[in-house]
Amino acid sequence: MELRQAVAITAVAIAPFANGQEADNWKGETELGVLVTTGNTEETNIKGRLGLIREVETWRHTGDFSTNYSEAEDETTAEEYLAALETDYKFDKKQYWFLRGSWENDRFSGYDFESTVTTGYGNRLWRSGDRSFLDLSAGAGYRYNKLDTVNAQGEDTEKEAIARLAGQFDYALSANSLFRQKLSTEIGLDENNTISQSETSLQANVVGNLSMKAAVRVKHVSDAPASSENTDTETSLSLLYGF
Repeated sequence: MELRQAVAITAVAIAPFANGQEADNWKGETELGVLVTTGNTEETNIKGRLGLIREVETWRHTGDFSTNYSEAEDETTAEEYLAALETDYKFDKKQYWFLRGSWENDRFSGYDFESTVTTGYGNRLWRSGDRSFLDLSAGAGYRYNKLDTVNAQGEDTEKEAIARLAGQFDYALSANSLFRQKLSTEIGLDENNTISQSETSLQANVVGNLSMKAAVRVKHVSDAPASSENTDTETSLSLLYGF
């Protein structure tokens, strides 16, 4: 993929939500990070993300869409697209039942794509104010991953039931800063392939609805495809606009 195509995809993903403030009960944030270096080394990194949430008395709907592209010396070094949707039915202020679907396309992961559908129970164990909380959830579902090549068993797909454990901790350090930790692990119940992810971020308000965000994302695959690393780490610095 050429650089201009990656820029276009990022813009198309974010632009339609510029007027998101007009949507009833919807809140969200758009994120964009661009780093370009020239001289002895020419490198370009682009990260785009859109997060949405709509919460009413008995329902909470969330969506997360992101893209990451890197190019060094005219060669693509990273190209990744992710989407996750979740609907929660709230029994009360703390307990909820969730239904979640995710899809990921990482060009260098050894997978053509990865997808899951899970459902289960969640609990907001702790809350303080509007911005600080701790959510924990557990459930089960199904994984369908398409491999780039045929594996040792002569198959080009991974299909199995999974168990999912996840948590999110948000803590408002001040009126203008927020610490966030997301953790999840999806355990294969047939082949025992476990995929775990962690994202640690810190954001601080710059002016108005605009914030600066620093984040570290780690993904570990216990049984990664051949020629692929088990652990991927991504560090980013970006601007975030909340609406």
